[in-house]
Amino acid sequence: MDEQSLLALEDAVLETLASKLIAIGDPEDTEKELRQIIKSISPSIDEDEIKYLVNEISRFYPVDKYLSDEDIEDIMINNTENIFLYTSSRGEIKADDKIESKKELNTFVKKLKMYATTDIAASNIFDVHLPNGSRANVVQSPLGADITIRNYRKHAMSIIELINREELSYNLAGRLWLYSEGLGTRPANLLIGGLPAAGKTTLLNAMFSFFRPEERIVVIEDTYELNTETQDNCVRLETGPDLTIRDLVQNSLRMRPDRIVIGEVRGEEAKDMMTSMNIGRISMSTIHASSARDIVTRLQHTPMNIEKDVIPLIDAMVVITQSREEGKVRRRVSQVSEVAGIETQVLLSDLYSFNYKTLSSSEIFPSVTYRDLLSRLTGLPPSEIVMEEQRRGRILEKLNSLGLRDLKSINEFCKDYYDDAEAAVKRIGLQY
Repeated sequence: MDEQSLLALEDAVLETLASKLIAIGDPEDTEKELRQIIKSISPSIDEDEIKYLVNEISRFYPVDKYLSDEDIEDIMINNTENIFLYTSSRGEIKADDKIESKKELNTFVKKLKMYATTDIAASNIFDVHLPNGSRANVVQSPLGADITIRNYRKHAMSIIELINREELSYNLAGRLWLYSEGLGTRPANLLIGGLPAAGKTTLLNAMFSFFRPEERIVVIEDTYELNTETQDNCVRLETGPDLTIRDLVQNSLRMRPDRIVIGEVRGEEAKDMMTSMNIGRISMSTIHASSARDIVTRLQHTPMNIEKDVIPLIDAMVVITQSREEGKVRRRVSQVSEVAGIETQVLLSDLYSFNYKTLSSSEIFPSVTYRDLLSRLTGLPPSEIVMEEQRRGRILEKLNSLGLRDLKSINEFCKDYYDDAEAAVKRIGLQY
């Protein structure tokens, strides 16, 4: 079969797939489905030609190489004009490749549609999950499709890896550990603020390693981004055409969660998140905001419209910021604040800040509001809680020196620590 005939057959297979929902996540099932369709269209085709077509249909030329690069966070295909990449080390850069013609672009879109889990044949805007876990957003325009692919990291960044990138210090990470676990008694209700691409989701995901193993966690996202591999009792929910984030947050309260993690809160679901906090369900989320005060302002105004009196249900706010320093993109935790009460406005206790003019951080002031809450609930004196926070910072530093710095290794140590803190600390060569 000549090249033109193979291209025509490839197009026929993709047209057939447009009306089917093909299974993703299992390469063998996908290949089996493709083989059956190819043979049904061209019964006399030989094995080499089948292998060639299966390979061509399954690959995403010219962006395959970018999908396997974990430094690349986003791939932006501007129809046939150009391709831009957003990298964690250099920021936005223009790729050398591009899609050469509208026919090639249309074929690329048809390949994406193979992996849809709902009927999107006539949709001008749609999202799909690719086999490697990446999410592709497609918008049709008069110039052709514009495609943005959020690249999936197989290995989610851990808190120690973020420390090694100078996003935060060991001491600050020790506080996030305390917020995340709450001495087994009362984890903090926490919001992570930041502007787009600041690293909010990455930081939230890094904190998963601190969750206690007995927790039941419900994770709610617009599209799957969080890596939940460290959690056994975890439910992952995703919005769809008939399911909003608010629907899922409301329903999550019927699922007996210990903790609700919302990928991003931006609308009326904020009220339901606050309700979950009010009935004792720990909640964590990201939110688009540039400071702790900005978080409060966003919560109080449309479309969230949270009443001032309930905002103190949030224990802590962490803000992460992206900037360019010496030609490199840097992300840093720039502010940590706790909600300290209400007077004429919501009171914030600023415990940490990073100064971008001097590239230096302030002292990490002791937690007061949350520390005192833990003190009341555990019976421990505030000074002991402060010592525990500092100990956790030293533990993370020691784990780093031992090479135990990935998400799973940290989580395994945390499990041992929660079972027997003194024994776990001694095993890594520290004094309790």
